[in-house]
Amino acid sequence: MTPRQKRRMAGAALVVLAVSGASALALSAFRENLMYFYGPTQLAEGEAPGERIIRLGGLVENGSIRHAEEGLTVFFSVTDTKNSIPVEYVGLLPDLFREGQGVVTHGRMGPDGVFRAERVLARHDENYMAPEVAAALKAAGYEEHPGKKAY
Repeated sequence: MTPRQKRRMAGAALVVLAVSGASALALSAFRENLMYFYGPTQLAEGEAPGERIIRLGGLVENGSIRHAEEGLTVFFSVTDTKNSIPVEYVGLLPDLFREGQGVVTHGRMGPDGVFRAERVLARHDENYMAPEVAAALKAAGYEEHPGKKAY
């Protein structure tokens, strides 16, 4: 092999290494930012990883909303009619947040069995329910109201 061919081979190897490294970094960042959806029954059965941020969706359980005496802390439960998961959230709730309505929360499951939400999303009109929430409720045997559809 001539010196020129050796330089070309070394250059090609460096390009392959650089592209491989960049791809590995991009996939790693993507995996770290990926957020999976779980229903209350899946969390109750221990299917969700405790260390990762996940999405929990379902219905706000009737009679479960409590506000702390001071501050913006709110306690409520998310249910799929089979299981309920207690949720703690510090912040302002969406205007459409209320009992019996669909909700999706982002956060982590604590070792004490309380889901610590960092973000709470409520449905945006009377006929919408997030597809993941609708699927979780359907899997739990919840009968859908006529007129409510997932988009």
